[in-house]
Amino acid sequence: MFQTDINKQTILIEGVTFSPGDISVALHSSKNYSDFHLELFRFLQNWFDASEVMIIHTSGSTGKPKSMMVQKKFMMQSACITCDYFGLKPLDKILLCMPLSFIAGKMMVVRALVAGLDIYPMSPTGHPLKKTSLDFKFASMVPLQIFNSLQKPAETKRLQDTGVLLIGGGVINPALEEALKDFPNPVYASYGMAETVSHIALRRINGSTASLNFTPLPSVKLTLSEEGTLVIEAPLVCERLLYTNDTAELYSDGTFRILGRKDNVINTGGLKIQTETLEATLSTFIHVPFAVSSQPDAKFGEIIVLAVEQAIDETQLAVHLPAYQIPKKVVVLQAIPRTESGKIDRITLKRVLQNA
Repeated sequence: MFQTDINKQTILIEGVTFSPGDISVALHSSKNYSDFHLELFRFLQNWFDASEVMIIHTSGSTGKPKSMMVQKKFMMQSACITCDYFGLKPLDKILLCMPLSFIAGKMMVVRALVAGLDIYPMSPTGHPLKKTSLDFKFASMVPLQIFNSLQKPAETKRLQDTGVLLIGGGVINPALEEALKDFPNPVYASYGMAETVSHIALRRINGSTASLNFTPLPSVKLTLSEEGTLVIEAPLVCERLLYTNDTAELYSDGTFRILGRKDNVINTGGLKIQTETLEATLSTFIHVPFAVSSQPDAKFGEIIVLAVEQAIDETQLAVHLPAYQIPKKVVVLQAIPRTESGKIDRITLKRVLQNA
C-alpha cells in the first residue's frame, strides 16, 4: 500500500503530481508560487536528496529549539503507521497548515508521500480554513487554530466536515474539548515529540470511545522511570529508549495520562504543584489567555504566580482551588510569551515575571 522507496517517490500537491525534477523546476520559477509553497518545495528537495537523514528541530517549549538528525526511514515508518491507523487512501485530500520548520508540518508531507495523498498547503495562520471551501479527509492543527476556527461559523463547518481531525502541539483545555465532543467525525489528541518523529499515542476526544487517557500506537512500549517520568520504546521511529521529562500515570489496560513536565513542578512550602495540572483546573473558570509560573520566595521557597492577559475575578480562585494551590500573585501581561509553535514559553515567562 505504501511507497517506501525515497528515490522513486512523487507527491500530489493540489491535484498535480510533482517528481523530484519538477520540484527543482518549481523552485526556479518561484514567482508562480506562494512563500509557503516554496518552503514546501525546499523541504521536498531536501527529502529527495541522497542523504538518509534529515535535520529537524524541537519545539522549544523548554528553551531554545534544538537541531537534531533523524533517519528518513523512521519518518516514513511513522507516516505509514499514521496513514494505516486512520485508513487514509491514495488521492485523499489532506490539509498542510503547520509550519514546516517543525516535525508536525514535515510529517504531514511525508504522509502524503508514502500514501499518495493529495496535499493542500495553506500558510500557517490562526485561521487555516478561512481561504478554502474544500472538504479534507485529514487535517492536523494546534489547539489555537481549532479554537480560532470555532469562532467562525463557516470555518466551524469545515472543521466538522474534516474526515479525521488531529490536534497536537499543546494542551487542549476542557472547554475546547467540550466544543468538539459532538463533532460527527473522529477528533484525536496526539502525544509525541520531535524525538519520536510525530505522535506515538492517540486519545479520542469525541464519540463513544472518547477518553482522557492516551493509547500507545502498535509497537510502542511504555514504562516509568524512578522519577515517575515516561520512558518510550518505539523501535520503528526511534533507535533507542527515550527518557522523557513528562510525568505520567500508566494504567493496567495499557493506556496512560500525562500529568505535566518534571521541570514544571512548583515546590511551594514543601508541597509540589504540577503546573499543567493546575492550569487544567484554572481553565474551567478562567476564560482569558493565562499561564501558571513561579517566583522565588524567602518563606515558601517558591510561590505560585498566575499570569493573565486580562484582569480576572480573583475571588474565584479561592472558590475553585484548595488554599495551597491559590496563586500568591496575579500579574496582567500584554501577552503570554509563546514559542513559534504556539506553546507557552515558560522560560521567558518566568524571566518576565521576575520583574513583575
